[in-house]
Amino acid sequence: MAIDDSQIVLQRGNVMRLIISWCLVAVMVGGMTGCAAEQTNYKVDMVAPAEFLLGPEDVLTVTVWKNSDLSRDVVVRPDGMISMPLVGDIQATGLTGNLLAKRIADRLTEYLASPIVFVQVKEVNSYFIYVLGEVAKPGKYSLKSYANVMQGISLAGGFTVYAKKNKIKVLRVGGDGPSGKHQIEIPVPYDDILKGNANPGNFFLRIGDVIVVP
Repeated sequence: MAIDDSQIVLQRGNVMRLIISWCLVAVMVGGMTGCAAEQTNYKVDMVAPAEFLLGPEDVLTVTVWKNSDLSRDVVVRPDGMISMPLVGDIQATGLTGNLLAKRIADRLTEYLASPIVFVQVKEVNSYFIYVLGEVAKPGKYSLKSYANVMQGISLAGGFTVYAKKNKIKVLRVGGDGPSGKHQIEIPVPYDDILKGNANPGNFFLRIGDVIVVP
């Protein structure tokens, strides 16, 4: 039986629609997979860090042993640097006091024989979090010690009557990977945390974390 041109065109149209349908399904599945991977692409701290990492506005006492002219109090600038005699600017943000002391000592070896340097944190001003949404006292909170999610919520006075407790999220700025800094959303399963079977659990907050209570 002969097939006329109209039937050929119709069959080709059906094939094209089928191909397009499969392509759309593939894109949707790929997109959902990518979203799921993004939602789980985070790391939380279940134990408070053993050492404090320095940050902007922290006040430090830098002591160079037997050299009062080089010893002084310094403030970590917004760019993460401190200024010291002889060595000039040196990075402080993200370092422990001991590591910063070692780096200062290494730079001073150009001018002094076997310098000994101590760094003490005089004032902690860099550790802060935000709590937003359906809490009694939303705002920015400066902390002097590490706090976990539940403690952060309590600092804001707890929930309002409208709070959706099991939809809480923590917004965090991710690290410098191939894609640069990016925002990470970490779910906070409030009821499961109270029961002790949450994943993630009652994790510790990092500098600049934002707790959002819808």
